[in-house]
Amino acid sequence: MSDRTPNLVPRTPIWHKGTAAADWVTRFTVGEDWRWDTVLLPYDLEGTRAHAWALGRVGVLTEAEVAEVGAALDAIRAEWEAGDVVVRPEDEDMHTVIERELTARLGDAGKKIHAGRSRNDQVLVALRLWLRDALAQVAEGAEAVGGGLLGHADAGQSLLMPGYTHGQRAMPTTVAVWAAGYADLLADDLGTLAAARRLANTSPWGSAAGYGVPVLDLPRDAVADRLGFERTQAVAAVQLSRGKSEGAVVHALVQIGLTLNRLASDLALFATAEFGFVTLPAEHTTGSSIMPQKRNPDVLELARATAHRLTAELHLLLTLPANLPGGYHRDLQLTKEATMRAVLAAQNLVTAVAAVLPSVRWQPDAMRAALSPDLFATAEALRLVVEGTPFRDAYRAVGADLGSLSVPSADDALAAYTSDGTPGHVDVAALRERLATAG
Repeated sequence: MSDRTPNLVPRTPIWHKGTAAADWVTRFTVGEDWRWDTVLLPYDLEGTRAHAWALGRVGVLTEAEVAEVGAALDAIRAEWEAGDVVVRPEDEDMHTVIERELTARLGDAGKKIHAGRSRNDQVLVALRLWLRDALAQVAEGAEAVGGGLLGHADAGQSLLMPGYTHGQRAMPTTVAVWAAGYADLLADDLGTLAAARRLANTSPWGSAAGYGVPVLDLPRDAVADRLGFERTQAVAAVQLSRGKSEGAVVHALVQIGLTLNRLASDLALFATAEFGFVTLPAEHTTGSSIMPQKRNPDVLELARATAHRLTAELHLLLTLPANLPGGYHRDLQLTKEATMRAVLAAQNLVTAVAAVLPSVRWQPDAMRAALSPDLFATAEALRLVVEGTPFRDAYRAVGADLGSLSVPSADDALAAYTSDGTPGHVDVAALRERLATAG
């Protein structure tokens, strides 16, 4: 930590032209944006570095000034990491902080830095750079969840338990079939997330307020390449895409959330005394404030609830841009917070579930005890079909004589299945490959 007092520069909005907004206007229009800009500030620094390089290419900055700006951005980054450069409500946004800091350190070079840019494209550069990193973390966490599931699938090929429809015992299944189902869904979800990541990885730089930049021949494609974007977005599409591209990202996160919602619901249910199919790691449960005996599956319950938080943010992103005329509107500022909230919630979600899964312990005796004879009615009916009985006749015959059914041995129960993906026949290696290549 240095001795420097944070942001020792007068706080005036970069758009200030002599008439200040009332305090309540600043509070209302800034909202919580300054908090999110604190997270995004290092990405805005990188966008500014690329912008300075471009200004050097078109003659607005000299080669020496470009170098000075780069060094100053490095210093600002270091001071941000130390907590000495911060974004405060009165700063309005990170863009103001960066420009003000550059001007205080470099004079005219700092005053030149906003040439050819608008905060409208500047914020999107920072947000999309952040998304690239943040979504990679979500994908990594989801892959870890998938790996945890495949560990259970490997160990649970012959661990029989009841499968349920309508909340009632239906047919036998195995831990491997259960785990493989969720792993397969996660592979789909990772594919959806990869598509959303590609959509977001487009460069808005040089679109300014949504109508491009006159006079300056800005090298849009070169800057896109410099920042690692896959392509350059059409000028008019940049502002039109706000809410849409973010909505695609959060929609992908909702898919992961929905998969893990049901996974968490299963495990929380299986951990009840009434089921007893699993025990949960003590370090991932909490105690009751009044009942000494209680251990509560709070991590799983909050994982289950996160799907609803993600859906709420998606609702804002889908509805807020609707009916807006083309171009930028301040309404669109809210898409940043909704997107970042969703991404951070998704990061926490996959981290939590990936941590819990390896320590979940299945209880074979309890699962075996829950296998009632009626679970094997379908297998009996299909045995009659193989012997030549029409299915509907076999169905009625077995249904009329359920009392004659019994629970077979585990080997006999598994021997009834031969198809890929059924009990005893889960191809874990293929699922592992699918997960590895889904993103």
